[in-house]
Amino acid sequence: RDIREYRMADLRRAVQPVQQDVFIFSGTIADNISFGSDIPREQVEAAAKLVQADTFISRLPDGYDTLLTEWGSNLSTGQRQLISFSRVVAHDPRVIILDEATASVDTETEVLIQQGIRRLMKGRTSFIIAHRLSTVRHADRIMVLSGGRLIEMGTHKELLEQQGLYHSLYQLQFSS
Repeated sequence: RDIREYRMADLRRAVQPVQQDVFIFSGTIADNISFGSDIPREQVEAAAKLVQADTFISRLPDGYDTLLTEWGSNLSTGQRQLISFSRVVAHDPRVIILDEATASVDTETEVLIQQGIRRLMKGRTSFIIAHRLSTVRHADRIMVLSGGRLIEMGTHKELLEQQGLYHSLYQLQFSS
């Protein structure tokens, strides 16, 4: 079906993004995960546990009731990203779009986020936009774009065997 045939409210419910720059508003962690929806507290906490966010949230003095500042400046970049993943899981969309979701986090946090991403994607259609190949290596199909054009497509293994641009990028990122 043409996407224009869907009502905007249905699209917003069905498709949710996780972006590189996470929007956090002043309020509690629980409020930021439910994001204005009437989601039960148990569902908020279950979503955070699923993507590994509960690990840091439970160590905070007020846990899910910890107040966040505008833009979440009292959290690390990785913690803000985990809140964003929790938000998506709590809203349970059919389609997720990860737009450079791990680009600005350290390697240790990326490992936690990768675990969260695998859980987040289970049973959903996912579009992942990433320069870090560790984010896409488990995808069913990887499309390599260069200069706005599709130049390669396949699984991680197939693309490595082709020894094209994906292979070159992989070598650059993982040869150490």
